[in-house]
Amino acid sequence: MAVAVAGQHGGRFPDTEEGLLSLPGIGAYTAAAILAIAFDKPATAMDGNVERVMARLHAVTDPLPGSKPILRAHAASLVPARRSGDYTQALFDLGATICTPRKPRCILCPWTAACEARKQGIAEDLPAKTAKAAKPTRRALAFVLTDARGHVALRRRPEKGLLGGMMEVPTTPWEAAPAPTLAASRPHAPLAGIDWKPLPGLVRHTFTHFEFEITVVAGNAAGTGGGTDLIWVTPDALGDEALPTVMLKILRHALAKGA
Repeated sequence: MAVAVAGQHGGRFPDTEEGLLSLPGIGAYTAAAILAIAFDKPATAMDGNVERVMARLHAVTDPLPGSKPILRAHAASLVPARRSGDYTQALFDLGATICTPRKPRCILCPWTAACEARKQGIAEDLPAKTAKAAKPTRRALAFVLTDARGHVALRRRPEKGLLGGMMEVPTTPWEAAPAPTLAASRPHAPLAGIDWKPLPGLVRHTFTHFEFEITVVAGNAAGTGGGTDLIWVTPDALGDEALPTVMLKILRHALAKGA
């Protein structure tokens, strides 16, 4: 930043919004706060505290983030021409210590008589937020296979994609479809000719963008090992493998259900 101030502004720290925004690491909020507090210029510094105060003061029930322009307009209308720095800091403190997200201390608020949300009894409900869309659900069937020595069959996931390159219990494709049946899933089994036993219950796991439900079946290979893409691991060595959490859940579920 010092290089930018020296090179772009002749060594003088900028006191305009345009000049401040030209500096690395300074965004709209920081620029407005600097203008108000450091240079005592009218500026609208919007953070979460200010948004909350404005939403309650004016009873703005439109949810965030869509209501941000409305809240900014309300905030801008209140910035005084004089002592804007004191006002900005006071507003920050008001949101941080009195007009708090939960249990606002309205009795101590200097704007309590003017607060529309307090009058309507909805202060704690504001600012409203857009409800998160429900995550889609994907489903699969997992094959927990052991051999005659008690080794567990794992395989490595493709390098690209979700959980790339990590180890997994063999599964059917992860699809947004009804829970796969064992009969329909047999073509995806790691070995042919296995007598698969469905295990009761489901394994559930939450990823960032979807929910995952896994039906688990267990089977035993007649011989020792087998399967060209399978890696056979002793149970006590599973902790040494790069197994993601969802796969550990599947293995724990299988163990608990007597696989």
